[in-house]
Amino acid sequence: MRISHLLIVQYCAILVFSSLYAPQPLLPVLAEAFAVSEARASLLITVALLPLAVAPVAYGFLLQRLSARRLLIGATWLLAVTQVAVYLVTSFELLLALRLAQGLIIPAMLTSLMTYLAASAPPGQIARVMAIYIAASVLGGFLGRMISGLISTQFGWRWSFLFLAVAIALCALLLQRLKADPPVSFQRLDPRTILQVLRQPSFLRLYLVVFCAFGAFASLLNFLPFRLVELGTGLSETGIAFMYAGYLMGVVTSLLSLRIADHIGGAVNTMLLGSAVFLAALLFFTGSQVWVMFVGMFVLCAGMFLIHSLAPGVLNQAGGEQRGVVNGLYIAFYYAGGTTGSFLPGFLYHGLGWHAYLGALAVTLSFGGWLLWTLRRSGL
Repeated sequence: MRISHLLIVQYCAILVFSSLYAPQPLLPVLAEAFAVSEARASLLITVALLPLAVAPVAYGFLLQRLSARRLLIGATWLLAVTQVAVYLVTSFELLLALRLAQGLIIPAMLTSLMTYLAASAPPGQIARVMAIYIAASVLGGFLGRMISGLISTQFGWRWSFLFLAVAIALCALLLQRLKADPPVSFQRLDPRTILQVLRQPSFLRLYLVVFCAFGAFASLLNFLPFRLVELGTGLSETGIAFMYAGYLMGVVTSLLSLRIADHIGGAVNTMLLGSAVFLAALLFFTGSQVWVMFVGMFVLCAGMFLIHSLAPGVLNQAGGEQRGVVNGLYIAFYYAGGTTGSFLPGFLYHGLGWHAYLGALAVTLSFGGWLLWTLRRSGL
């Protein structure tokens, strides 16, 4: 794969995740603009994550018959159009519908990107290529939040989405330069393939690990803006967006994760370390000081991305010719956790308080850590 093509793919990955998370620091502003409750405003993230829990598997099958390049280009243009529509939207219900549409488009792009990279990687380099891809996705998650907050503070929330529309349209034009799909040798898939993958205990446990980890992670990031407003911090959209600067630690962690794994006995041990770091990071959010939570975000992201940067590579190395479904299931479990975490724990937060909410996240992470502990002897 030419370096220019690799850079285009990474640029696309950055924009996908920017689009997914751009509304997050704006949730309090959007709640006020459309006169809806915090719970309803949080649905703007939930409805975008929901299709990602089921659609990637369908796209994994589709990629057996359709060019990944064509699917990627078409989905990118559609995503740009929906961002323009968000700029123009006048009702919250329509905004929710557009976010749902984006949630249907984004997994087509993610599954195509992951499969493209896995097939293009030189022998023995799949884990490294996937780690670089994860680093780009992490950077996208940060930039989407940061830039939307900055633009919203200066020009209003609508301009954040128009800026994204322009950047995504440019990406669609650049994707035209990808001359052909890489050669693939995936077997023809049928529904039984999903069951074959899930019947492998090690695979299922690792899928459940990412479900728990991203569920807790997405939840905390989704409800943090409301917690900051509740504490009376007086932070603007830019200030709230800066709270996500810890995402940059995720970029560093993703790029260093393979070296860390080499030093502490492999990927599973490193993911187990990530779970412990993630669990400890929750302590930073028990108080009310903004700077402590700011630091805690760096610790939180370091733990999360020790898990997320290694899991796809482990699965792809073991997935063989079933990589299309293996990647689709990974994305499905990952975002099923995010969908659940971005909405359901909010009832605990609003019903029992912030600390009960954090306790529930700790229990979820502990279960994921236990699953990783059992994987140490599985040989995955």
